[in-house]
Amino acid sequence: MQVIVGDAKGIFIPSLEAYPLGRKALRGLRLIHTHLKDDEKLTRDDLTDLALLRLDLVCAIGVREDGEPGAVELAHLLPAGTSPVAGHSPGDGAGRDAGKRFEVQDFGDLGRFRLRFDFGGFVSALESEMARRRHFEDDKSERAILVGVSVRARGKTFPPAYGYGTGPYSIEESMDELKELARSAGVLVLDSVIQRPKEINPKYLMGEGKMKELIIDALDKGATLLVFDQDLGPSQIRSITDLTELKVIDRSQLILDIFARRAGSREGKVQVELAQLKYLLPRLTGKGSSMSRLMGGIGGRGPGETKLEVDRRRVRDRIHLLERQLKALSLGRGQRKKRRVERGLPIVSIVGYTNAGKSTLLNALTGSGTAVEDRMFATLETASRRLKLKVKIPVGTVFPGTAPGQRQVIITDTVGFIRDLPKDLIAAFKATFEELEDTDLLLHVVDASNPRFPQQMDSVARILEELGLSSKPRLVVFNKADRLSADEAGALSARYGAVAVSALAPSTFGPLLAALEDAIWHEKAAKVQV
Repeated sequence: MQVIVGDAKGIFIPSLEAYPLGRKALRGLRLIHTHLKDDEKLTRDDLTDLALLRLDLVCAIGVREDGEPGAVELAHLLPAGTSPVAGHSPGDGAGRDAGKRFEVQDFGDLGRFRLRFDFGGFVSALESEMARRRHFEDDKSERAILVGVSVRARGKTFPPAYGYGTGPYSIEESMDELKELARSAGVLVLDSVIQRPKEINPKYLMGEGKMKELIIDALDKGATLLVFDQDLGPSQIRSITDLTELKVIDRSQLILDIFARRAGSREGKVQVELAQLKYLLPRLTGKGSSMSRLMGGIGGRGPGETKLEVDRRRVRDRIHLLERQLKALSLGRGQRKKRRVERGLPIVSIVGYTNAGKSTLLNALTGSGTAVEDRMFATLETASRRLKLKVKIPVGTVFPGTAPGQRQVIITDTVGFIRDLPKDLIAAFKATFEELEDTDLLLHVVDASNPRFPQQMDSVARILEELGLSSKPRLVVFNKADRLSADEAGALSARYGAVAVSALAPSTFGPLLAALEDAIWHEKAAKVQV
């Protein structure tokens, strides 16, 4: 028990780190305080503290003029989405149901409170009911509330300059994509919340009151994580985490976590850790405990699991070490690239938005067994395979490294792109993307069944431009054409100068193989004859 002495304005609640929120719905603490007047009621601040801190109850005891205890009023939380607990007597007062989130009970005096309220039994029953209503089949997964914030202007919604980045994505479409990212990270999404304030609050994105309501709702639903669709600045993360013990991450951290989960090779792990440290470095200033809430679990794999509180000097030393390791690993890749060039084999690189079906297409074309999965960023490692093509070429034309009448290309699968790919991740994977500089043709695979495919194509084009690859020859391939009608697939192909295939149906590959022949072999044959 702690005794806190405040003033007429209020009391300061100390740190509750010794009583952390766990899997239980309540913290195991109750707040009992006095009111200077006997007729004062529990305030809105009292109820807000009850919900934010997940206290067992808040109780206010009035003080009569003679100094003796007066009226007793208490409030407790209710299971999410319920009326006051059935069968529970609200005491002598009528009771007040504040939006079915609290129940406030008014007892006449302290003596009646002692006689009529079985605290231990009541809290035990309340926690059991909360646990029953918040039962999750997979209780080990992170449980998240997804949050998107966009400003209003003349009745329409526009993304803030630092929020949704460039591109014609609406906030709803962006939240749908965030949900897919969360699924790829193994996160159970409990709800998605979109806030449209008149202007962006630089501290909380939305107003402080709205942020508290969001946190309380997340706690009621049993969430362990808040995922913001915007990239949060260091001060914003600190401000929000000062209000709650929930972990708070943004879109970039979620993507980095997915990469940390999927990286299998030594080079991939080095690249991901380097990106994570560069992202966290500017966020290590100020209050250390706010950063520690980000470490471990979603948004904190890799370096965060082994060191929670690292100072800036040690992070920089680690970054320099990883950069040296990455440079050494890239030497081996350079030697392999040199051997491919010496063989004279054309190189075709598959690029495209994440989960467009690039790895499935590579397997179908080459008969390889690259791992595939219907989720974002299933492939993080580059994979190169030989593809044999039987093409008709002019008599006497010979290419090095191949038998007459049969030509081969090296076809390479690459990491999928995504809108607003974190800059630190692009920088860390730059050595991998350098392989695209020697490609003879970029095979841009597009998920034709995705209603957002035009925006996804624009995102890929922007990333290729950032990598200095916009001048490379490009062939657009609309994948998953089996989900479209023949007329739709034909119209899209004609509009974009593309070919339509289904990676699950090799019988549709004829136009694609013919297009590869036109793009590579005829050009090379013309050069040889000249």
